[in-house]
Amino acid sequence: MPTDANRIRLVLALRSAGITDAAVLGAIESVPRERFVPETFRDQAWEDIALPIGLGQTISQPRVVAMMTEALRVSKRHRVLEIGTGSGYQAAVLARLCRRLYTIERHPALLARAESILKELGFTNIVFRAGDGMQGWPELAPFDRIIVTAAPAEAPKALLDQLSPESGIMVIPMGKTADSQHLWRITRQGDRYDREQLAAVRFVPLLPGVADDSGEESRLPRL
Repeated sequence: MPTDANRIRLVLALRSAGITDAAVLGAIESVPRERFVPETFRDQAWEDIALPIGLGQTISQPRVVAMMTEALRVSKRHRVLEIGTGSGYQAAVLARLCRRLYTIERHPALLARAESILKELGFTNIVFRAGDGMQGWPELAPFDRIIVTAAPAEAPKALLDQLSPESGIMVIPMGKTADSQHLWRITRQGDRYDREQLAAVRFVPLLPGVADDSGEESRLPRL
């Protein structure tokens, strides 16, 4: 089980890595990461490492979660779209900071597990959807913020279109290969999209469509 020392050590490591936003650090400290980590890796939950969660997906290392969240510049006024629910950990951090979070996952089995955990933890400002993240959530657009937790070669046009034209921000990893991925912040002003490269990263690829997870629930790692 995690201790206060584990949490404090992680927060100090994140500060040393350049994360300075107190709200982001507070959210990281308050979200019980061990709830989103498979039982086999529970003793590593508060280390700054990525861990497998099943179906070829991972829970991102806290430093990357903190860096992306800080780059997103989220406030309690914002409606945020997350592409790639995964374990639900990034969703939990964001939901502490925004007004409402809409999260899409292409693996229904992962989405069901994440939704169950997040509801057990008392989150009431998250809306879940199994779907093709590359298409976004057009009927609820525009979004003040969009975060993408898998890497396309280029930002999908559908997501750019769904970003608020009034200083909307998207944080997204992009690269044609795993070795060429970088994290980008895209800020929209009307029809103009300003791009800022932030850091080298490595994410699973962003894929189209909805995965066929028939029977996969029973094969996911135990939490």
